[in-house]
Amino acid sequence: MSNEILSVLEYMEKEKGISRADMIDTIIGAIKHAAAKGINAGQELKLSIDSRTGRLEAATLLTVVDSVSDPSREIHIKSAALYAKNPQIGDIVEKPSNASELGRIAAQTARQAIMQRVRQFEKERIFDDFKDQIGNIVTGVVRRRERSDIFVEIGKAEAMLPSRERSPGEEFATGDRIRCLLLDITATPHGPEIILSRSHPNFVRRMLELEVAEIGDGTVFIAALAREAGFRTKIAVDSRDPKVDPVGACVGARGARVRSIVKELSGEKVDVIRWYQDPVQMLQEAIKPARALNIQKDEAHHRISFEVEEADLSIAIGRKGQNAKLTSRILGWRLDIRKEEHRDNTFETKKDKAVSNLLNIPGISSELAERLVQKGFNSLDIFADISTEDLVGEGFTSDEATMILETAGAALKKNTTA
Repeated sequence: MSNEILSVLEYMEKEKGISRADMIDTIIGAIKHAAAKGINAGQELKLSIDSRTGRLEAATLLTVVDSVSDPSREIHIKSAALYAKNPQIGDIVEKPSNASELGRIAAQTARQAIMQRVRQFEKERIFDDFKDQIGNIVTGVVRRRERSDIFVEIGKAEAMLPSRERSPGEEFATGDRIRCLLLDITATPHGPEIILSRSHPNFVRRMLELEVAEIGDGTVFIAALAREAGFRTKIAVDSRDPKVDPVGACVGARGARVRSIVKELSGEKVDVIRWYQDPVQMLQEAIKPARALNIQKDEAHHRISFEVEEADLSIAIGRKGQNAKLTSRILGWRLDIRKEEHRDNTFETKKDKAVSNLLNIPGISSELAERLVQKGFNSLDIFADISTEDLVGEGFTSDEATMILETAGAALKKNTTA
């Protein structure tokens, strides 16, 4: 039995990283628990294991009495003298026991308890080993598949790659070596569970950080990233050094850097674009080679409306609307995309546009706007250089002229301030 215990101690220490002291405590506790249910029921045992030799020594703890009523717990004072010098009533003496007498059932139960404890040790160590790696890329080997989930061996631990954390169409076979994002460590009734991901946007972010040295040293940074896993990722980058081209640094010579990421993502398209603070500039950059026309910003609702030429419409929207969705996420604005309308450049069209512009001035009615345009007052700027007399001379009343110039002046001041 000593050889078995020694081999267990050595194996657990070398292969599992569990100290001998911890394993000795576990083995002693397991044997005591098993023996208490076997032939040693009712006895109090004292066990010790030599960490160097694995030798197990056992003794029964008995209370010294002058009249024995429970032999499993008590010993007569005369018999106690065999195991202790000058024993006194009430003393506790240790009566050596043969470890083999603990029985086969006790040993078998102890072995099961030891293995359970070993598994507990391993699970408890998982959190300590991997808590600092959450959010980083890890490499592992596919070991098995349960339903739609894949289990990956990373180091001495096993992690799960759920189907929801894989890109559409990704399949892996047992023995495949894969890279994943260590997404989280969750607590379960069976111990901590490592969750991996290949569909999370940060998987691409971390891949780019590992691939591009300029991101690693802080010269280039990722300002925004949006991803439709398995289809397309759009990354906006900028540089803290005006001499460094952020897009060129990320793409690499002849596209080598981004190509290695695309290969890891099984062909997922990766767009690397320049970041601009201005959302209109960012929009123009994000939908290239399409061109945004007639752009209108709605600051209040954080919305941008624009048109594109008919030939560019499919490019701007993308397959299943992916390009439009990713562009919207990169900007943080909702987008309304329309096909460019070709308007006739006639006098009536220009007149309608001028009337529409004047209607933006608070207090100007449609009838008054029509009259102003007919008299040649067709833009807001024109009111900066005219007087009430000019308007009265064109047929407007004094009150109308005063009101028009006051409201136009307020609108001009507001535009200048903005």
